[in-house]
Amino acid sequence: MSGFPEWSAQSPFGVRFDWGAAGARALGPHCAALVVIDVLSFTTTVSVAIEAGTRVLPYPWRDGNAAEFAAEHDAELAVGRRAVSERQPWSLSPAALRRAPTPARLVLPSPNGSTISTAVTGIPVVAACLRNASAVAEWITDQGWGTTEHPVAVIAAGEHWPALDTLRTAVEDWLGAAAVITALAERGTGPLSPEASVAKSGYGAVDDVRALVRDCASGRELTAMGFADDVTVATELESSRAVPVLAEGYFADAT
Repeated sequence: MSGFPEWSAQSPFGVRFDWGAAGARALGPHCAALVVIDVLSFTTTVSVAIEAGTRVLPYPWRDGNAAEFAAEHDAELAVGRRAVSERQPWSLSPAALRRAPTPARLVLPSPNGSTISTAVTGIPVVAACLRNASAVAEWITDQGWGTTEHPVAVIAAGEHWPALDTLRTAVEDWLGAAAVITALAERGTGPLSPEASVAKSGYGAVDDVRALVRDCASGRELTAMGFADDVTVATELESSRAVPVLAEGYFADAT
């Protein structure tokens, strides 16, 4: 987590915003907590799982040892959306997860949100999405965070371009991050960094969040794959009071 210049920390602001695993590593060491947003679909799926009482273990995407890791932790393993079977009905699809039996523990690999969740250590990591943005902001405020003395990093996961190891900024994650930042600002946190301030100001101009997520590149990708229901779940705006916080290797509801 070293090697980032001082200016990248966005000091001395109380609420800070950046993108991807690199942004998490740049801001995390300087903050009291980190909020990760991966709307389609890691953090949305985490919120659905936590509501059902499942503890979620984040894990790197396709590193080859996920099955062994799940067995070591007495957990079920989520597979790719198209690999779901009667024996393994759990996947990154939040809609499919709702239909599956509820496991006590679930290993949930993800190429973006899961990687970011494990990118920093020593501070709480909170999984936020459009379903629980206000609940997350309320919980963070209750901890006394989001101030100059105890700043919070809000990280939009983004996506990766196919076959390229480069970040693709994702509208749905920008919206999710902006929802959290807006809710934090409404509760008196701050000051906001310029990056966070721009996200907040843009969010107020959005007329139809559901339509934007449905019609953005990631939403159209999932719909074309046959997973339009996942987009529907992801846009259940402010429907959840669960606050998934990563501690001791797994997400559980902090409320």
